[in-house]
Amino acid sequence: MHRFFVPQLYNETMTIEGVDARHISKVLRMQPGAQLQLVSDDGVSALAEITAIDSECVTVHCLEKLAESHEPAVRLILAQGLAKGEKMELIIQKAVEMGAYSVVPVAMEHSVVRLDGAKAAKKVERWQKIAESAAKQSKRDIIPEVQPVQTMAQMLAANDCATKIIAYECEDKKSLKAALKEAQAKGALTDLLLIIGPEGGISEAELDAARAAGAVPVSLGRRILRAETAGLVAISAIFYETGDLGD
Repeated sequence: MHRFFVPQLYNETMTIEGVDARHISKVLRMQPGAQLQLVSDDGVSALAEITAIDSECVTVHCLEKLAESHEPAVRLILAQGLAKGEKMELIIQKAVEMGAYSVVPVAMEHSVVRLDGAKAAKKVERWQKIAESAAKQSKRDIIPEVQPVQTMAQMLAANDCATKIIAYECEDKKSLKAALKEAQAKGALTDLLLIIGPEGGISEAELDAARAAGAVPVSLGRRILRAETAGLVAISAIFYETGDLGD
């Protein structure tokens, strides 16, 4: 069943307008009587039926609120070093599908991509659309935010997650699994900041800054993973360990 986001579920009869209305009428070719799901900004979802439709406005009648949640128990923020070309789009799309709460694009020392000003804002706008599309497809209860491009220092200062983890290719003492078990034992696995480097990796200075901010360096295994792979592997492992991939 197709899912659409609305600002608020305020009464039984509502309208869907703009891009979503055109998608429902022109692409999906839905007709009156068809059912869909609505999700509001506060995560409340409902089953609704189309009562009237045209290319610019779809009127729906809310049938019932849905109690089932599609969100993971751990609020995970992915801080991703800027990656080249379409890699960043892939990372954001898949991170949202898997359950990331938000994504922070980070301009790191070894990032090949350089974004600033209007160019950065335009990229973030596109990335946000990709996140919204992925949230609809994967039946999320929220649209994860793609935050503005930040430096490592800005990102660390803005995030006060109970657990912070940085994947570092030279770490050979602590695994991701061990770090997660330690966080669980402390009751600190409610929200998690996951830091992943760009193609060129994380610099020593960035690693030191992350450590100073409370981040734990971890290994993702014996093989070196690409920038577009590392974060997705780590997110999968985190949600597996916390029972979100089917307990």
